[in-house]
Amino acid sequence: MALEKSMALCLERIRYLLIDMDGVLYRGTTGLPGGPELLAFLRERGIRFLLVTNNSTLTPAEFVRRFAGMGIEVDEEEIMTSGVATAAYLETLAPKGTKVNVVGEPALLEEISKRGYVIAGRDSRYVICGWDKGISFEKLRVACLAIRDGATFIGTNSDKTYPLEQDIIPGAGSILASLIAATDVEPTVVGKPEPIMVEQSMRLLGARPEETAILGDRLETDILGGARAGIATIMVLTGISTAEEAAAYEEAPPDAIYDDVPVLLAAWRAALNGASG
Repeated sequence: MALEKSMALCLERIRYLLIDMDGVLYRGTTGLPGGPELLAFLRERGIRFLLVTNNSTLTPAEFVRRFAGMGIEVDEEEIMTSGVATAAYLETLAPKGTKVNVVGEPALLEEISKRGYVIAGRDSRYVICGWDKGISFEKLRVACLAIRDGATFIGTNSDKTYPLEQDIIPGAGSILASLIAATDVEPTVVGKPEPIMVEQSMRLLGARPEETAILGDRLETDILGGARAGIATIMVLTGISTAEEAAAYEEAPPDAIYDDVPVLLAAWRAALNGASG
């Protein structure tokens, strides 16, 4: 299935592509159809791309190894995680040596600490919250007290859920919700659909909005984030959101919907062949 709004023209114009990972290239630890072929096509055509994910639980190096196990070859420089984006955002706010309380997986702590920040507790000036499978009352208590004491509150992303192969589990947004409820403070969110990570990614690529698209599976993050950035939005149905949900999503309906990456790739090739013919 392919639902399009003048998408042939849009596909022809694309010179830069931001690609969501989970739900597009893989689900959980299982690769989805078309990933290696899509990246090969982009490289062959000279279309610059960045893999942009709200997932902060792995470093780019760890993602490279995960992709290799799926038969997908990428470089660390081609991956932007919300953890990397959050650490880069923190560098615009605070000098090295600043105390930071981090609720998150080891990859997020690594991204923050390797930039010279001190991982600390209640006396922190910043609280950064991402997905944390080891979340505990004690972690929430310390973060809550730090925020109430005046620490700046930052979230890696606001995804309420996280997709696995067969299940959907609580995401970083569920943890953020606990801290928001306990502090009455809204965090600055770095990941999609907020503009910080999308804008960072476009700057890295040297991308212009009129030549850029985002490819994702989730309406309220990928598609809304792309729309807010003023770029074309392409949705595949291999992840969270459904075609029925997209049809009813008035805030930012996707510019195109495809069953999966292979269907998108076939349409893209056809559009380019038609343009050259």
